Amino acid sequence: MVTAAALLATELRFGGADAPDVGPVAVTGFSLGLVSLWSAYLVLARTRHTGVAGHGIDEYRRIVVATGWLVATLAAVGLLLDVATARSYLVVAVPVGLTGLLLSRRQWRRWLARQRAHGRFTSSVLVIGGPTAVEPISTRFDASPGLGYQVVGVCIPGYRGGAGDSLTVAGRRMPILGDENAVESAIRSCGATTVAVAGIDCLDPVTMRRLVWQLERLGVDLVVAPGVLDVAGPRLSFRLVDNLAMLHVGRAPRSGPSVLGKRLFDLVVATVAGLAFLPVVLVAAAAVKLGDPGPVFYRQERVGLRGKRFRVWKLRTMVVGADRLPAGPGGPLATASVFHKCADDVRVTRVGRVLRRTSIDELPQLLNVLVGQMSLVGPRPLLPGEGAGIESFVERRGLVRPGMTGLWQVSGRSDLAEAERIRLDNYYIDNWSMLQDLAIVCRTARAVVKSHGAY
Repeated sequence: MVTAAALLATELRFGGADAPDVGPVAVTGFSLGLVSLWSAYLVLARTRHTGVAGHGIDEYRRIVVATGWLVATLAAVGLLLDVATARSYLVVAVPVGLTGLLLSRRQWRRWLARQRAHGRFTSSVLVIGGPTAVEPISTRFDASPGLGYQVVGVCIPGYRGGAGDSLTVAGRRMPILGDENAVESAIRSCGATTVAVAGIDCLDPVTMRRLVWQLERLGVDLVVAPGVLDVAGPRLSFRLVDNLAMLHVGRAPRSGPSVLGKRLFDLVVATVAGLAFLPVVLVAAAAVKLGDPGPVFYRQERVGLRGKRFRVWKLRTMVVGADRLPAGPGGPLATASVFHKCADDVRVTRVGRVLRRTSIDELPQLLNVLVGQMSLVGPRPLLPGEGAGIESFVERRGLVRPGMTGLWQVSGRSDLAEAERIRLDNYYIDNWSMLQDLAIVCRTARAVVKSHGAY
């Protein structure tokens, strides 16, 4: 990608009839220098390190950092040596090369995820921990096959069982290969390339240090699960206290510049989107009125920031009086589910099905965003009393503004299990960021086009 960007910049800058009179040797030398320096910075930034390849945003961040080093170096050389660098050449080469590197890396990540899902390019993992600690880490590894971790055995501290015993986790049987003192023999028997310590309290500091030395000699990687679930990377940092590694979990942003930036983002995007989609809303409103007698809009009471109630704007997609009618023949008015939505709800009108499938019925909620009752991205706004039986569910929701779209809406919408939707909403509340909001907005467009789980 770097070479292709240099060739393209060379052709555009020096290949035309009006190109500056620069000899081919100088042009070739400059291009080779750029390619060599850029490639060297990519190596120094460890952009191909196995610890970041295939997952997380650090892989992309390192590419951007390496490119930043390149630009800084070229600027410094041009300033200190008073060298007239070809600015128009770099204006083409650097953005094209960076974009190509990021896009190609994304394609390689997708390819790698597909390969790992079929059992290729994976790391065989030996998990150390008690039965209750082994289950969550093994379940997470199985739920993310694209990361390439496959649990092949378990060592349980203090285990005194016999050979051939196994532990069943999520319906899969994993062999128990001994206690914490049998790690080396367990690695040799199962061929593990990574050891995962499930829980920081299963091994004392002396045993952990001995394990680190042992795995270093064997050439086996070590990962330690601190037992903190659903906390995003930006909130985590390590601190050393008298050579004791401590994991620091930062607070989620609830005020300050981040919240102000989110509000400004909501105002700008909601204003632009409202003006752009106004003709669509007007046509849809006319269709609602012509298709079924009754009001065009449906104003339903919801619970917002800090428990304050408001009325959400939506185009009406159900028959008038739907609240008093069952969802289907003999069906209940509402289920025990928190997110009760019926795929074949007979109360939805013919026009309403189209509006729901395309999410056009949600567009009037841009008004709620403009007045500050909602945000573009956030957890789904709750009905009064909804989710009251779930511990901390309503209280956590009140910490942020509800959103028009959110994590579970772009991860499967109504086809997701209720527990997964609750988990994704809680994850967003604890870990939201402007970068994540931008990603969710972009993914929302794709989810709307596919219409999976929209009913």
